Amino acid sequence: MPKADLKSPSRTGLKTFGPAILITLTGFFVAFQFVNPAPPRTIVIATGAEDGAYALFARRYRELLAADGITLELRSTTGSIENIELLEDETTPVDLAFVQGGTGTLAISGELVALGSIYYEPLWVFYRGEDSVSRLSGLHGKRLAIGEQGSGTRAVTLTLLEANFIDVQSANILPLGGKAAEQALLQGDIDAAFFVSSPRAPLIQRLLHANTIQLMRFSRATAYTRLHPFLSAITLPEGVIDLQVNIPSQDTVLLAPTANLVVHRDFHPALVSLLLQAANKVHGSGDLFAPPGTFPNPRHLDFPLDDAARHYFDKGTPFLQRYLPFWTANLIDRLKIMLLPLLTLLIPLFKIMPPAYRWQVRKKIYRWYRELQTLDIEHPERAPVNRLNNYLHRLGTIEEDVRKVSVPLSYADELYELRVHIGLVREKLHSARAGMDA
Repeated sequence: MPKADLKSPSRTGLKTFGPAILITLTGFFVAFQFVNPAPPRTIVIATGAEDGAYALFARRYRELLAADGITLELRSTTGSIENIELLEDETTPVDLAFVQGGTGTLAISGELVALGSIYYEPLWVFYRGEDSVSRLSGLHGKRLAIGEQGSGTRAVTLTLLEANFIDVQSANILPLGGKAAEQALLQGDIDAAFFVSSPRAPLIQRLLHANTIQLMRFSRATAYTRLHPFLSAITLPEGVIDLQVNIPSQDTVLLAPTANLVVHRDFHPALVSLLLQAANKVHGSGDLFAPPGTFPNPRHLDFPLDDAARHYFDKGTPFLQRYLPFWTANLIDRLKIMLLPLLTLLIPLFKIMPPAYRWQVRKKIYRWYRELQTLDIEHPERAPVNRLNNYLHRLGTIEEDVRKVSVPLSYADELYELRVHIGLVREKLHSARAGMDA
């Protein structure tokens, strides 16, 4: 005789759905092993000189990234060459860097990629004297400050001087840059100085306003851009620096590489979009040389374009980041890889579990029918009285046990039908015994 099943519906559901939940959690755990790690909350950028344009823009990036919970730490360097070296050195904590166009050929590992160009970096050639100079060959034999060792200014200047057959090994070619070159030029210790910088840099502003210093214009700018694709010919319009005193006094053609954002190939892809969004806010409004919307862009790069950056330029800001906070959007994006294995598990489980649950509930009811069938004999009036009494006793025990069975309300009708059937068998047995007694 079966024992009474006293389990509650919730325990029955747990018994049925528990294995399914366990399988799903196991699949979730296995799939989670393939989820990309979360992006770091702190990244380090190599900027260049503390008073240079790179550092100025990096501070603005830092403010924008802080709003999304990313800490950007600035590391001062001598310039683009050192920035490349730091990115290639796996022992340094530098994650990204500003790198001047035209210096990428100095990279060794081949593991660096670009996120994009962010603005034009004009090559400013300031010189002393009243004579107009429009060709680099006019500086032959002069004392020239071409930038510090490791700077992007030095790299591009050497390229241009060698193209003009100027001996770069001469004692007149000095490794001065930044404020040191500015002071040497103003004091007359050198004849000309080369700078690659934004027109907003204080050093450039001071030299443009200096009475004894002139700005060279490149009369053969188009030729340089054909020979060196990383260069662009740009025009500094008359009076754009200072309308009151008309600086510059005429339209001046300059050469300009572009500043690039460069990272190691394993840089976290989720941060690429965030950085380019920051770059768009900082540089997208345009400047003296570029109309709004020019930067950032994927052109004039020395390094291969990063895949995540390519997706940004092709598709724009990722869909989730347009409407959700960065960390929420990133979490959802990372968990997408889990959808396929989870759906593979859940779809068949959802098909199997409801019938299994129904079977578990009905089993609590149907298990009594076999016993009931043994008591529902064909001709009870022919059975001995003691057997009928024994059947009635067993039937009472069954009824008492069935009263203890608990099922969900949706299955209550089947439970009550069982109790009705028990009553019918009892009535049949009672009628047979009453006939015998008569």
